[in-house]
Amino acid sequence: MVTGAVGSVGSVPRLVVAAPASGSGKTTVATGLMAAWSARGMAVSPHKVGPDYIDPGYHALATGRVGRNLDAYLCGAELVAPLFAHGARGCDIAVVEGVMGLFDGASGEGELASTAQVAKLLRAPVVLVVDASAQARSVAALVHGFVSFDPEVRVGGVILNKVASDRHEAVLREALEATGVPVLGVLRRGAVVETPSRHLGLVPVAERAADAVAAVEAMGAMVAEGCDLAGLVALASSAGPLVGAAWDADEALVSSPPPPLPFPSLGAAPPDLPVGPGGPRPQTPDGLERAVVALAGGAAFSFSYAEHAELLTAAGAEVVTFDPLRDEELPEGTAGLVIGGGFPEVYAAELSANERLRKAVAALAERGAPVAAECAGLLYLCRELDGMPMCGVLDASARMSERLMLGYRDAVAVSDGVLAVAGTRMRGHEFHRTVVEPGAGASPAWGVRVPERRVEGFVEGGVHASYLHTHWASAPGVARRFVERCRTS
Repeated sequence: MVTGAVGSVGSVPRLVVAAPASGSGKTTVATGLMAAWSARGMAVSPHKVGPDYIDPGYHALATGRVGRNLDAYLCGAELVAPLFAHGARGCDIAVVEGVMGLFDGASGEGELASTAQVAKLLRAPVVLVVDASAQARSVAALVHGFVSFDPEVRVGGVILNKVASDRHEAVLREALEATGVPVLGVLRRGAVVETPSRHLGLVPVAERAADAVAAVEAMGAMVAEGCDLAGLVALASSAGPLVGAAWDADEALVSSPPPPLPFPSLGAAPPDLPVGPGGPRPQTPDGLERAVVALAGGAAFSFSYAEHAELLTAAGAEVVTFDPLRDEELPEGTAGLVIGGGFPEVYAAELSANERLRKAVAALAERGAPVAAECAGLLYLCRELDGMPMCGVLDASARMSERLMLGYRDAVAVSDGVLAVAGTRMRGHEFHRTVVEPGAGASPAWGVRVPERRVEGFVEGGVHASYLHTHWASAPGVARRFVERCRTS
């Protein structure tokens, strides 16, 4: 067992859990390893390749730490190692769960955003999780192919999943001896952990509570029983050193360009709209009062990158989380509102029933306060969702759809807004089974090229709402611009 924090972030033992294809058992193995090592007193840093919000929630349950994403498409390859180091500070070991198959990445972009690319950027060994349920000797050919496909990717071990019997295991082990890749774990076919799914993947942790805790504990027990934990620690300890500093929100803001122009004054708030509590608010190091930014959370809005709140705080905000399903008022003194992704379609009736909060959100937007909404937030700001009244900030209606919109997007800001000026280029990700009509306002938020050329989203007053999920670490000035607007609106 490894004990005590590693002195240098660059030397944190780490491994990447990958697979030949989706559905092989990566999440079970990665989350199980995190839980098993955490139960043994290790500080485990959890990471996920790609834009996934749901798996990091299970990782956080397993480790007690924030699950963080490593996405070379959204953030750029140059930020993968610094963001990893930021999350891994003070940890004994780090586990990085891959996405899709080991070499699958952004469509038409080669290795970009693939698990293999992230493994190389982190100089981390890979453990390959193989679904062996329908294989015998052929497993050796499969593993040999993945080992030899890219010599820069080091596959240091295999975990066999869905193995039927002792005899099946013996056949698989004998076949793999010729590859020289050690078997570091065997999970039986009957060992299934209940992780329910629906239209966009696993049900998030925020919606399952005790059931999610039990599932994570079961994954940890299953992996501890079936895997060579000491051998996996040894593999993780063979990772090469990382060069360079860890990402830091304060430093990122210092190095990012300032907002292009000051925002014009929008005048005083109407007398019936509170602008802050009676007492003094906390101040930033430069003596400015911290602007309260309300961040939607809870079961309906559980999709948010941790770096967004960190950047808002570094930019001078006091970030206060609230739950639109339970809270009837915005946090006291709210000067700006951020509503990320999630599943408002699942909770449409409850969100609609909270009329007091809907009216508070509408009043905040009406007075010109900055409101940034992504995907689920966009739906919440619409006039209605599946026929049920929402906030009515946008003159648009939303409904469930059979069509899945999924993929990375190259985008350019079409209109000046609270997040960016027209012409600003950002990369994002789209993932939903809903439709908003109309899809764009008179001043659209973004122009995108894939899967077809179109404009989408809304920029109205202080509101910036769209389907596009973005990662602000790639453009820290977004947070500074938003907070600056909070101070002047």
